[in-house]
Amino acid sequence: MTRTWLAYAAMLLAAIGLFFVIDAWGGRLTAPPSTADETRGVTGPTGSSHAVAHVLLALTAVLITGRALGLVFRFLGQPPVIGEVVGGILLGPSLLGRVWPEAAAFILPASVAPHLGMIAQLGVILYMFLVGLELNPELLRERAHSTVAISHASIILPFVSGAALALYLYPRLSSSAVPFTSFALFMGVAMSITAFPVLARILTDRGIQKTQLGIVALGCAATDDVTAWCLLAFVVGVAQAKIGGAFAVLGLTLAYIAVMFLFVRPAATRFFARYTAEDDLTPNLVALVFAALLISALVTEYIGIHAVFGAFLLGAVIPHDSPVARALTGRLEDLVTILLLPAFFAFTGMRTEIGLVSGYEQWLLCGLIILVATAGKFGGTLVAGRLTGLAWRDATALGLLMNTRGLMELIVLNIGLDLNVISPTLFAMMVVMALVTTMAASPLLALVSPVPRFNPASGELNVS
Repeated sequence: MTRTWLAYAAMLLAAIGLFFVIDAWGGRLTAPPSTADETRGVTGPTGSSHAVAHVLLALTAVLITGRALGLVFRFLGQPPVIGEVVGGILLGPSLLGRVWPEAAAFILPASVAPHLGMIAQLGVILYMFLVGLELNPELLRERAHSTVAISHASIILPFVSGAALALYLYPRLSSSAVPFTSFALFMGVAMSITAFPVLARILTDRGIQKTQLGIVALGCAATDDVTAWCLLAFVVGVAQAKIGGAFAVLGLTLAYIAVMFLFVRPAATRFFARYTAEDDLTPNLVALVFAALLISALVTEYIGIHAVFGAFLLGAVIPHDSPVARALTGRLEDLVTILLLPAFFAFTGMRTEIGLVSGYEQWLLCGLIILVATAGKFGGTLVAGRLTGLAWRDATALGLLMNTRGLMELIVLNIGLDLNVISPTLFAMMVVMALVTTMAASPLLALVSPVPRFNPASGELNVS
């Protein structure tokens, strides 16, 4: 145990030291002057007499397209969310805007972007609240030392790799308006994300969520989520307040996390223990939870980090196995994932222009991003898994699972684009990376993962 923690501390200190070396080197780099391409976002007019009709049409188109493609991708053994993401991209400038500009302008006009963006933000806030509700602290306690070590290794290696890659990308895909420190920090975080919901769905679909591999994977992904969002909070603070103000933001963030887990969580546990059945979820109780959700989101927004972090934190402090949590999840899940998230996919699709990645050089850069993201996440998980006692097959499968990024990555990328830390061109490349790494997980996992078989005598799943 002592050697594990010493190795973990050495790994963490080495990563911090490497980042400072990278930052010092990158500080001497120069990026091209800021142009319209780097600062361009989907804004457009803020109002329209037909805004409601356009929003409803856009939601309908993305919902139908996404659900249809989701069925196709499910048939191909992929998570349905991939189809929904691809649907939003296909309706944007990447495909429909190129082959039929009039139709794209009718379905997703630029004037609808601000309205769609607000719905998208609401959908993401509620979605992150649901992700927090699904966090099981017991997964963090079982094999705690190995879970934390594997999870943080799967963050530290891709984080340092992403920061190092920033040395190459900054002069080519950024601008002088973006400080290298902010760019390198964001690239590190973007490479470190794991999609906890997608990973959990893959485990469930394969029937291995209760095996040793499944328990370790869920625990690592949960720890990864918490750590990555804390890192993102710090990066947003750096991007918005520069280095000096970022430490104040970091201090306030850590203080808020401490308050939520040391005071709010015990109070919430006692409060919700009074409700013993899902039918106890009254409208007044729902209103109270939503008020707490909005306040938590407002607090983190006021601190200087994103509102989604506050929503995630509130979900995490509510006991995940309480009847209230189950009832909230049951009531909100379909509304959020089927109706509100399509607004986020549409908004992301409007901002993703695959055509900006032009020429073999930029596609090689895109391939390099995918390679670094995969090598960092897979390699860090594989090595840490072996060092903590996992077999080669389990460590390999865990590395493949932790490489899934999915919707969580898109949320992070949209935050980066909103802050103008990344350009639309790099945004498109990173969206491709998120799709490729997520789509690769299931077929590769099928090659190395244990196949569950039902044992009639014991009534359990055996793995061979």
